[in-house]
Amino acid sequence: MMSATMFLLIVACALVTWLPRILPFVFVRSITLPTVVMRWLSYIPICILSALVLSNLFHNNGRFVTLHWDLFFAFIPTVIVALWTKSLSITVMVGIIAMACVRYFATAF
Repeated sequence: MMSATMFLLIVACALVTWLPRILPFVFVRSITLPTVVMRWLSYIPICILSALVLSNLFHNNGRFVTLHWDLFFAFIPTVIVALWTKSLSITVMVGIIAMACVRYFATAF
């Protein structure tokens, strides 16, 4: 059984999570942003994706930064396909297949 306090806590957490994500779209929808701002905003997705990929590709073991070789071998064909096709869905499929092959051959031998 859920108490009223727990229910209100869940609703408040949902609002705190939802509002910062939705409010910027509500405010920006009614105005036209300058070209410079739109160009700057266009770089945000690639910056976030690069940060996520590179933080997983490299590992800090305390003294040195090392490369995760298994991830690197899946990363190379994925980047080549991404640059060649410019298609997110094909890139994701190649990345999944490449990682599956790397994990299969890493455990097979």
